[in-house]
Amino acid sequence: MSVWIWLAVLFVGGLGAIGRFLLDSLISGRAGREFPYGTFTINVLGALALGLLAGLALTPTLYTIAGTATIGSFTTFSTWMFETHRLAEDSEIPRAVANTLLSLAIGLAIALLGHTIGAHV
Repeated sequence: MSVWIWLAVLFVGGLGAIGRFLLDSLISGRAGREFPYGTFTINVLGALALGLLAGLALTPTLYTIAGTATIGSFTTFSTWMFETHRLAEDSEIPRAVANTLLSLAIGLAIALLGHTIGAHV
């Protein structure tokens, strides 16, 4: 990979992480922290975006920059798992299960939707 690609990954990866932080703060501030709505929303949006990018059949370089760097830094598997663990640890088992099942089901469905849209653009 060229230096320009590395710089693009660095720059847009930073933008994705900042976007995640700002959106999570906004959503959590409005919806509360009883359920990780911010992380859930971010991961669903990320699944849609990655599905769309996969459907568009980008070049490997563009996919690295747009998918891996931007969306990869925007979404967060580790935070999702940590928040699910925190819910279970706080004896919020129904919310922990809901977070797991809804994230997986909706994430997969929305990624497929994004892919379908991208493939027809």
